[in-house]
Amino acid sequence: MRFQYVLSEIATGLRRNLTMTVAVIITVSISIALFGTGLLIRAQSEATKGYWYDKVEISVFMCNEYSRGGNCGGGEVTDSERERIQATLEDHREVAEVFYESQEEAYERFTEPLDDPVADVINPDHLQEAFRVALVDPDEYDGVVSAVAGLPGVQNVHDQREVLGPLFRLLDWFQVGAIVIAVIQVVAATLLIANTIRLAAFSRRRETGIMRLVGASNFYIQLPFILEAAIAGLIGSILGCAAVFALQEVAVSRLLAPNFTFTEWVSQSDVWMMVPWLLLTGVIISAFASFLTLRRYLRV
Repeated sequence: MRFQYVLSEIATGLRRNLTMTVAVIITVSISIALFGTGLLIRAQSEATKGYWYDKVEISVFMCNEYSRGGNCGGGEVTDSERERIQATLEDHREVAEVFYESQEEAYERFTEPLDDPVADVINPDHLQEAFRVALVDPDEYDGVVSAVAGLPGVQNVHDQREVLGPLFRLLDWFQVGAIVIAVIQVVAATLLIANTIRLAAFSRRRETGIMRLVGASNFYIQLPFILEAAIAGLIGSILGCAAVFALQEVAVSRLLAPNFTFTEWVSQSDVWMMVPWLLLTGVIISAFASFLTLRRYLRV
């Protein structure tokens, strides 16, 4: 009987406070959409960082016949020096794989994007042999660099993190910013929902006073309000999730991904992974805001 009464009170409350219910739904949907956008930006930052992390490598350039000074005092790298460099790299625990690039291969890669007149100025002898080194962990590159930098026949060691470092730092800041925005949206939604619930409770203060007089407990009186807020929060969360799906489909899948193929982009599967958390967040902040507001402001 009590359960039926609670359900009837929820239905009555949603119907009689339709404007406030709609206000909660709109507030939650906007907040969840912005919260989901923040999570989407964070996921995109992680996807971009992971994509480029897999491509970070160290290039060990060896001396050619034009090299002078440093480790190239003897001129072009010898076979024994090359073998020693390769062995040092392959035996290093932080090295995942070593690729050898000859002068001819370097020439082809270097001249491919150039016009013929420019390509005719140089020949393979002007370029350097190199070892392209894939790392087990791109963050652990110092040991590999120090292991080969001073070996005879090595002209210089180039770490791609020097180029990609600013990109990684920018992506880190994007992730932090996305989390901050998401937290702000959750707090703002909680405050707005609490204010709306407070007005709804005030409009029904006579009914709750009568329930108190007949011996109803505080929780029994508050339960319909909390469930109303949770239902409104669930509806708003569903609308917010739909907005995030629309954002991913229109902005990412149709606009960015086809035109910017230099990185990996978030997909709808990434959004689906967020959906349970977005729904749960919307319901919890609505119910929690209602609970706190009623405890503080509802006179029973």
